[in-house]
Amino acid sequence: MSIILTPPELEHYRTEFANLPEALAALDVLADCEGDLEDASISLALQVGQEPTISDQWIDGLAKRWRPRICQAALKETFEDALTAEVLTMLAGVTDLPLKLATLVAIYVDKTGIEQFCQPLGEKLV
Repeated sequence: MSIILTPPELEHYRTEFANLPEALAALDVLADCEGDLEDASISLALQVGQEPTISDQWIDGLAKRWRPRICQAALKETFEDALTAEVLTMLAGVTDLPLKLATLVAIYVDKTGIEQFCQPLGEKLV
């Protein structure tokens, strides 16, 4: 699933994350990649010292690695309301991801939908 953000969507996130310089830097990279979340995530991963081994669906794999923590009740409930700076800082805290990369993971989860993203985890717990 390829996620491409439009300029109005980028502006919306810029407004939400106005007080988080690292998140704004991640959005700049996303804008430079013409809104392509996958391309931006790989670029940021390289900037923070990670070495993506694949170039297709890398952000999907990264988000899935953190699914158990992202889908914990407190973060999930906050995420359901809206992707805000508070959610972003909570996500960075529970995942230990650099805020730049956590920003793109958060956008991925937001665009996927938190319920849909967490559904496979719920199915395994039943």
